[in-house]
This record gives sequence, structure tokens and C-alpha cells, in this order.
Amino acid sequence: MEQIIFFVVALLAITSGFYFVFAKNPLYSILSLIITFFSIAALYILLNAQFLGIVQIIVYAGAIMVLFLYILMMLNLNKEDESKKQNLSKFIGVFTAGILLVGILGAFKGLNQTTFATGTDSGVGLTKNLGKLLFNEYVLPFELASILILAGIVGAVLIGKKDL
Repeated sequence: MEQIIFFVVALLAITSGFYFVFAKNPLYSILSLIITFFSIAALYILLNAQFLGIVQIIVYAGAIMVLFLYILMMLNLNKEDESKKQNLSKFIGVFTAGILLVGILGAFKGLNQTTFATGTDSGVGLTKNLGKLLFNEYVLPFELASILILAGIVGAVLIGKKDL
């Protein structure tokens, strides 16, 4: 039963992801992205990573999508704006996606078939184990990321600051 739910949610995530890319209306595209975020959160929960699933819902499906909808309302996109795009930029986008696809297929070709253990560890994905791993083995990258985020915030404040 769990595998069936997993495949249904994964198919929903893939379908809504494709609809996000190919939708003509930007509002429908953003709504399909919300569905994608919720289905990814469901996949996290099915994989016994409850903390990541809840963070996915709170941060991405909540805060980031509100930001996307706000930007969409501020831009006020019309169909006339879509036709003004040049064919060269569309060609560059398709060409870049093709190169990415070839790279991904090359990476999959080099993979060996591996067998996975059938038993699952009930402690995988829990907050306690994630905290131990984050603050023991990955403390330096974690602190460097926090310094980069702090530098970005200070830079944004300085750029947005009005001269008095």
C-alpha cells in the first residue's frame, strides 16, 4: 500500500512539474508549483523524513509561494508581453535544456545497478539524527552558509537603503 501511495504522489509531482514548465498562464504555473511542493513534502513524509516534510510545507509551499504570487501580481504580465520575446532567447533555453538532458543521460548510463537493503531504519530523517549530523560532521559548511546568508542580508539592506 505504501508503494502505491509513493508512486501516485511521485506521478503527481512529476505531472505538476511538467505543467509548471509548459503552462501558458503564469498563475496556473505557480499553482501547479504549489502542488509540486506539497507532493514533494508528502514524499519526504513517506520516506520517514517528517522534519523535512514539514519544513518543505512551511518554507516552500508557504512563504516562497506567497512571494511568487506577490511578484506575479506586481509584474502584471499580459499575453502581449509573451509575444515580444525573441526567438534567440527561446532557442538558447531549449539548447541549454538539451545539453542538460544529455549530461543527465550520460550520468545514468554510468550507474551500476545496486541492491538496497529491504529493512528500513526508523531513525532516519528524524530531527535528532539530522541535528547530530548537521552539527558534528557538517558544522563548517553550515556556518559558512550562515555567514553567506548574513552577508546577503547586509548587502540587500545597503543596496536598498536610501541616502539621507
